[in-house]
Amino acid sequence: MVVTASTTKITWELLPEDFILDDEPVDNVNQPSLAAALTESLELAGKLPETSLSTTNYGICATVNGKFVIKAPDWAYVPQITVPREQVQRSYTPNKQGQIPAVVMEFLSDTDGSEYSNKHTYPPGKWFFYEQVLKVPNYIIFEPNSGELEVHQLDNNGHYKLSSHHENQRYWLAEMELFIGVWEGKRENRQGYWLRWWDQDNNLLLWGSELVQQERIAKEQERLAKETAQQQVNLERLAKEAALKRLEELEKRLIDAGISD
Repeated sequence: MVVTASTTKITWELLPEDFILDDEPVDNVNQPSLAAALTESLELAGKLPETSLSTTNYGICATVNGKFVIKAPDWAYVPQITVPREQVQRSYTPNKQGQIPAVVMEFLSDTDGSEYSNKHTYPPGKWFFYEQVLKVPNYIIFEPNSGELEVHQLDNNGHYKLSSHHENQRYWLAEMELFIGVWEGKRENRQGYWLRWWDQDNNLLLWGSELVQQERIAKEQERLAKETAQQQVNLERLAKEAALKRLEELEKRLIDAGISD
């Protein structure tokens, strides 16, 4: 069967309970850490509403010309689900259980080019599925080893266009109301490139470990400030005591010299 954008019939159906999902292992050792880091900072910043859905290597499905198609992006974000969370089992079906994902991400781990596949025949490629079937507004491809980041966004014609970065090599995702960009550093004993979020004021959304460190630094600064203030009080007290002692000595010398009021 040939699947094209013009002839595709797309419906939204829940997977049958007996549908066998591919049980492929994660082929990128960094993928779980990269995905967890993205979700953690969103949650800690209060930007992960209870009705939203953040997934990693989790099936997102549609029915294309009567056949189920399931893709499991390395990370995805759905702004709102419309069913109880416990009903989102094994996979997620947009327009049946909630909104279309605002973002899908793939972390490159090989050179087979599947992330760029515009294959129309069944089963369709990832690019075709995200662009023409799901119509995800932001498709992000990240190469963790080199730190190369591509942000593809749907244009007015419904096709992905490579987005130009904004200031500081960051990309604005309107649906998230956040910038995304590459950050180099260490987390979970991995030194390398990470994807990070920044708000519209260019404030970095922090991880839990960074918040703990920030709190520790704030407490240390507070302690030093108190110590400095106490030292200042002590210096002022010592200065007053020294001044009184000098005054007493001067009065004694005056009295000894027969000079008094």
